[in-house]
Amino acid sequence: MSHLHTARVRAARLALALALAYAGTALASDDLKLLSRVDPEYPREAMQAGVDRGRVKARMTVDGSGEVVRVEILEASPRRVFDRAVVRTLSQWKFNRGGSARSMEVDIDFSR
Repeated sequence: MSHLHTARVRAARLALALALAYAGTALASDDLKLLSRVDPEYPREAMQAGVDRGRVKARMTVDGSGEVVRVEILEASPRRVFDRAVVRTLSQWKFNRGGSARSMEVDIDFSR
């Protein structure tokens, strides 16, 4: 199996896990609708450390314009391995416009 094929399989698994996590996410605000998202990349540091999988639960705070203004890591296993990738990724998500700040929790699974 080529490195490119392996990377594509990993990306597909990650996208599927993210989609499943998003589908089961409880919204703090019923009017919060995801307009665009970026899938996280498997961190090189995790590969170098031999970490094959992980899960991060995070809370995003979204302002009235639909921008993610805060990402808070609530739980992570293993701790601190995937946090930066999650913060970087979720910060790029875009939501619909709304009133005041709204929030959403999401679980993101990583596996390679």
